[in-house]
Amino acid sequence: MSTVDVLIVGAGPAGASAAVWARRAGLEAVLVDRAAHGRDKCCGDGLTTLALRELSDLGVQPGQLDSWMQVSTAWVRSPHGRVIGLPLPDGRGQFAAVCRRAQLDAALVDRAVAAGADVRLGVAFDGFADAGERASIASIRLSDGSRIGARFVVAADGVYSAVRKALGIGPPRYRGDWHAFRGYLRASGRAAADMWVWFEPDLLPGYAWSFPLGDGRVNIGFGVPRDTVGHSSSNSTGTLAGSQVAAVWASLTERSHIANVLGSHEADGPTRAWPIPARLGELSLAHGRVLICGDAAAAADPLTGEGIGQALHMGRMAAAAIASGGPPHSVAARYERAARAEFALDHRLARGLSRILAHERLAETALGLVDASGWTRRQFARWMFEDYPRAAVATPRRWHRGMVDARGAYPSVVEPVAAMPNRSPS
Repeated sequence: MSTVDVLIVGAGPAGASAAVWARRAGLEAVLVDRAAHGRDKCCGDGLTTLALRELSDLGVQPGQLDSWMQVSTAWVRSPHGRVIGLPLPDGRGQFAAVCRRAQLDAALVDRAVAAGADVRLGVAFDGFADAGERASIASIRLSDGSRIGARFVVAADGVYSAVRKALGIGPPRYRGDWHAFRGYLRASGRAAADMWVWFEPDLLPGYAWSFPLGDGRVNIGFGVPRDTVGHSSSNSTGTLAGSQVAAVWASLTERSHIANVLGSHEADGPTRAWPIPARLGELSLAHGRVLICGDAAAAADPLTGEGIGQALHMGRMAAAAIASGGPPHSVAARYERAARAEFALDHRLARGLSRILAHERLAETALGLVDASGWTRRQFARWMFEDYPRAAVATPRRWHRGMVDARGAYPSVVEPVAAMPNRSPS
């Protein structure tokens, strides 16, 4: 049985990031994933500023991904039909983008290979022979019949984490906190170049989206908290049942304001549904020699459902904790402190705001305040796309000079791939 410094289970953003940063720190790293190369993880394909900065640090280059679209303005429609253009900083790099997840994940795996990680795709985690605190290593069985020893394990294997289940530390029958539905279309209208978010009254505090991918293709879908939303009113929320989710999807592109943005359109691939785990702070992030990242740590944002930036950053933090050395309990405590300090307060704030958006009148009022001035629109856009932490105002330790006018990712790329028209929507 071979032994390495770290075995990483899951080759998505969290796992690939952990592999790259582990290798840069001089650690031996093995990265396994049950899926083959180029998997199509169901996703909205949107990238926040946090995700873009992490991708830039990993060496992922936008010009190498043909579905990559830089976003300079996001268009938002309130429950009562107010349309708001949210501009992102101009000429200071990229603050938001869209890229097909299959391409993005493949590029991240390529970065892990380039960094020197031993990448084994089509090979799944099959259980622990021993992962106890007292064992000198964690002994792991893999689906190809091999066994590998690791000083540490990074669990980055998604919402249904097999590593969590093997350790017996996940919530039983956990199916995520949001439910999302996604499809691809070819569209002829503004959606082909513009990013749109619709706060539909029957989806609050969830929303529908259309994100451009170039060549007339768009990612369109919607997300709703699994057990807390439904047909909203000014005073209460209900529950959107599975049959209602299917009905919403069937009628989504027929809603007149959405149809107007899409123009003539046709399906461009299968539709898919997936769960989004968003309860970081409630689940353990480490257990013995195992550090837990990304969707396995339920790290998606409770307000937007975004999780790529968090996953990339947690992979980096896991590798840093391991590289800093020490016994398993010290490494685990170091990682858990760092992850909670970085994300826990932001998640609590986002969860609270999500409760406000669950009420139609409050959501309308909040978006009206966002539309009060050019300054409020710009600042909300930066906040929504995680240019700075959700709870930055409440955490002075994260203040730094230049925070309010920081540059985005890829600052040498100052022109959008597809310019967003600065005009009033129809």
